[in-house]
Amino acid sequence: MTEQYSKSALGRASNDILEATSFLSGTNAAFVEQLYERYLADPNSVDPTWADYFASLGERNLSATQLGQGPAWARGKRPTLPTDDTTLALTGQTPPPAPKKASSTGAKPADAASTVEAAKHSIHAVQMIRAYRMIGHLEANLDPLGITPKTPQATLDPAQYGFTGATLDIPVFVDGVLGFDTATPRQILEKLRRLYCGAIGYEFLHINDAEQKTWLQRRIEGEDGQIGFTPEGKKAILNKLIEAEGFEKFASTRFVGTKRFGLDGGEATIPALEQIIKRGGQLGVSEIVVGMAHRGRLNVLVNVMGKPYRQLFHEFQGGSANPSDVEGSGDVKYHLGASSDREFDGHKVHLSLTPNPSHLEIVNPVVLGKARAKQWQLHDIDARSSVLPLLIHGDAAFAGQGVVAECFAMSGIKGYRTGGTIHFVINNQIGFTTAPMFSRSSPYCTDIALMVQAPIFHVNADDPEAVVHATRIAVEFRQKFKKDVVLDMICYRRFGHNESDEPAFTQPLMYRVIKDHPTTLQLYSRKLVAEGTVTAEEADGMQAAFIQRLDEEFNASKAHLPNRADWLDGKWQGLATAPKNSDRRGDTGVPEAKLRAVGKALTTAPEGFNLHKTISRQLEAKAKMFESGEGFDWATCEALAYGTLLDEDFYIRLSGQDSARGTFSQRHAALVDQQTEERHYPLQHVRDGQGCFEVIDSLLSEEAVLGFEYGYSTAEPNALVLWEAQFGDFANGAQVVMDQFICSGESKWLRMSGLTLLLPHGYEGQGPEHSSARLERYLQLCAQDNMQVVVPTTPANYFHALRRQMHRSFRKPLVVLTPKSLLRHKKCTSFLTDMLPSNSFHRVLRDQAEVVPGATTIELAPDDKIKRVILCTGKVYFDLMEEREKRGENRIQILRIEQLYPFPENVLAQELNRFPKAEIVWCQEEPKNQGAWNFIRPCIEGTVAKLGGKASPRYVGRAESASTAAGLMKQHQAELAAFLDDALRF
Repeated sequence: MTEQYSKSALGRASNDILEATSFLSGTNAAFVEQLYERYLADPNSVDPTWADYFASLGERNLSATQLGQGPAWARGKRPTLPTDDTTLALTGQTPPPAPKKASSTGAKPADAASTVEAAKHSIHAVQMIRAYRMIGHLEANLDPLGITPKTPQATLDPAQYGFTGATLDIPVFVDGVLGFDTATPRQILEKLRRLYCGAIGYEFLHINDAEQKTWLQRRIEGEDGQIGFTPEGKKAILNKLIEAEGFEKFASTRFVGTKRFGLDGGEATIPALEQIIKRGGQLGVSEIVVGMAHRGRLNVLVNVMGKPYRQLFHEFQGGSANPSDVEGSGDVKYHLGASSDREFDGHKVHLSLTPNPSHLEIVNPVVLGKARAKQWQLHDIDARSSVLPLLIHGDAAFAGQGVVAECFAMSGIKGYRTGGTIHFVINNQIGFTTAPMFSRSSPYCTDIALMVQAPIFHVNADDPEAVVHATRIAVEFRQKFKKDVVLDMICYRRFGHNESDEPAFTQPLMYRVIKDHPTTLQLYSRKLVAEGTVTAEEADGMQAAFIQRLDEEFNASKAHLPNRADWLDGKWQGLATAPKNSDRRGDTGVPEAKLRAVGKALTTAPEGFNLHKTISRQLEAKAKMFESGEGFDWATCEALAYGTLLDEDFYIRLSGQDSARGTFSQRHAALVDQQTEERHYPLQHVRDGQGCFEVIDSLLSEEAVLGFEYGYSTAEPNALVLWEAQFGDFANGAQVVMDQFICSGESKWLRMSGLTLLLPHGYEGQGPEHSSARLERYLQLCAQDNMQVVVPTTPANYFHALRRQMHRSFRKPLVVLTPKSLLRHKKCTSFLTDMLPSNSFHRVLRDQAEVVPGATTIELAPDDKIKRVILCTGKVYFDLMEEREKRGENRIQILRIEQLYPFPENVLAQELNRFPKAEIVWCQEEPKNQGAWNFIRPCIEGTVAKLGGKASPRYVGRAESASTAAGLMKQHQAELAAFLDDALRF
């Protein structure tokens, strides 16, 4: 085409064809191609307007082979046809109308050939623009080292759209797209490559939501999408780079050989985080909850969180991170948390950096749980704009750790939404010594975020202005759409995994490039000097002033003492560390009138509510419990614990897989209308103005969900936060949360948690899976009063254990091994009086035959006639009691240890002292190498020694086993019969 077209002429000429081709969109592409195939077979089989357009493509004379390849505009690696506002801009219509019928005369405009040619160019320009929006990031300048090979993308080649030679300079009408009314393909390409193939690569066309996609497109392409900063803004970026690089260099010279997992090579992280705080504050963020692994953590602590340099230097020299009046093991510098307030433009933002172990991404769900709790505290449960979760990742961990996917999966689920997380990936292009080709199967480490259609911005870390610009867009997107967004800052790691590592052992070529590569600060300083923003002397002076400041802080660190601990401030005021040498029973009993009032709510459904007939019978049975005052089962006592706490304005949050109904159909915290599936939550109707009750059927995740609940519990001490495993051994998949956070968080990081774990446990002959909650694992972790492990055998004791969590002056994690078959066992019931104010949690329970008249048909012998005392815990008690009754044996007492840790030595000593002539036996249903035996044996021996004895308990139970339980019911029964006989036979 050689003829030049003005905008108006081209607009008039293209209207007819564009109206006919307005169906050329991704959603209608298949329809258009079907029309074209029909046209190729018979031109008269399609509407005349379509026939005119297809004829203009000039393909009627192609060979059969070429025809089989489809139309020229559909061949090869062409991008999906546009569904965004580009097509609408060209047609001016939405939705597009059906093609016009040809006039009855069949006459065509005199300039029909020119019209068709102009329209083709416009359409092809639209397709090219769409291609750059979609995959322009694949040719972006993202690698600061220049070692990542870039593969030219055929669909970004203008020749694919007919733009070669002279046609690159022919004006094309695009009606405002990219800010052009009319532009040449060369001009369009120049802008496309600047926007989409520069230092930022945008991935956003995978998003289905039209509003989100259009907003991003306009934000990227509009005037405010241009990367541009005022001189003051550029100096601010320069200053943060000076701080980032200066701190790392100073630490490397003053503390030689000390691990710090420096940010060297990724210093642009610091100005980027500053932008998140600043722009977030402008858009309503009042608090940011941060989680990150160790790379760059020290730099973030001092240069973003505001931790005093002298404090960190004090720790480098071996000083404590904790005030002298606080006990605890402490942790290495690059695991510690911190909190501070930052202010920009009059907007104060509170920052809290969550402590974390070296298990990399496991901190993610903890941060999300904390953020949701803080949103609740600020009554921001709809907009969720006041508290922002910010997660800083490494590239290899982001791609490799499954908990990342679990967190994305929960991001849009009821009960776990936080209004979107900003994910900032410090992409070192290596994981320890593992290169990307070995650490992931996808082009980008961030591809996992595609699962939730999060926008992803890839950016070159050596262009700090681009990094800050992309960060700004990310914050704006999160605040507007309350959705996750990912920043992939591609940088490098100047030194090894830690500063004593030799990276050239495994990556010699990469580190040959890094050795000669200027730092980000050097590159940016040169840029600002070249453009006249600062002089070389000013830049050098800024660096010198910062080093002088570090020298002063280093000198001050030698006499530094840590500040007062802040871990019991804020929401934690009024709480304290756990008192020593106390039974710490708590005030857990409830007046009868209050119990009955809660019971009324539990047994009442709304008028006209269509209950399932089985549920209706269950509610009637519960009502009879309150009438008679006896027969209270496990689920009813649990609901009474929750209901009475709600009446006292505590918050109850229970989550887990199928926790609303309960794995064993015992709870029914949500009643479901059988006609409408409307849900009624009885515990939300205890009284007007009560505490909040939230029960959540979680996604099929253990690790992320348990981490989330732990994080929630560390932020909200007035909430009873519970996580229930579908079966106890499901917690195996979340063991890292237990090991690294729950059992040791208070000791390492001075952070208390009252999180409660409900783990169904019991041997009923159902095979190795789901029999054992792995009690031994939790007991192995018990030390220094770090948590509680209980195995209640009465519903009332469970009631008190739950209420005890809220009715003490401190918080400790609680592990409860809950029953399965005992949920409906006729002898596993309690009386209403067991829950009155005169009662509390019993750490050791006496024999039921002794304390409950009529519980058994035998009468136990006097204490001095007892020949054997069987100590046990859990369901095996009822097996022992039933077998003893069959045998009519009254010389054996069975004591239940309801709390295994902290071990109730004093109470047990009082009980054992009653039976001076008795042999002591420990009986358990778990194999000998599992269960409580290895933990409790020395505890019992210590108790006996306290009484002046030397006897050791005798073990009775299953033999050692690699598997948790027998796979056959017959084998299970034989093992049970054998150890019951051993326990009860003289």
